[in-house]
Amino acid sequence: MSQDTKPGNAASDAPIVVLGATSGIGALVVDEALRRGLPVRGFARSADKMAAREGLAPVAGDARSPDDLARAVHGARAVIYALGIKERPAMLWQHETLFSQSTKALLDVMEKARVTRLVAVTGFGAGRSRAAMSSVEKLGHGLLLGRVYADKSRQEELIENSTLDWTIARPVILTKGARTGKVRELVSPTDWRNGLVSRSDVAEYLVRSVVEGLNIREDVVLAR
Repeated sequence: MSQDTKPGNAASDAPIVVLGATSGIGALVVDEALRRGLPVRGFARSADKMAAREGLAPVAGDARSPDDLARAVHGARAVIYALGIKERPAMLWQHETLFSQSTKALLDVMEKARVTRLVAVTGFGAGRSRAAMSSVEKLGHGLLLGRVYADKSRQEELIENSTLDWTIARPVILTKGARTGKVRELVSPTDWRNGLVSRSDVAEYLVRSVVEGLNIREDVVLAR
């Protein structure tokens, strides 16, 4: 069943909101959606600096602010959550809360706005996928990204306990490679594994997930 035919969802000509629209996967999601002729609201702190493009409506704001999120989400077709953080040494010891706090605010806003579709990018090693890592992977991942992924796991739990039509997408190791259209969504935990996948392929999947209604209420690993 396509996303457009699911009851209670916004029309297909309503905008897709992209959180984290100015960098990384989020910027590529904006590119992919516009390439398909889909209207986009690009949400980020620096969204007011985005170049003018047909079909793009920038919305500057703080992802932890319910008021800012409400301005972006009202009347939207779906939300693609692609927020990230800059890698820095302090990640090794600082307690991270961005992902869980922004997601809690977003879920409340979406439910009030009756926007039902959420596709959220986390990462391989968050939530249930940590169990699919080898002992060596868990050790290295925990030392470098443990605090970040602990918050991504809290984020996933919030999403899974929501009433929304959610999809959790966990890319494996990201590359700068070109879009191939061959990304694989691994649904069964027995198939989850590490590997490589390009940011561009992840972005294409995220947009397709909205357009085609893929993997609703499923947590998947994205790999090549």
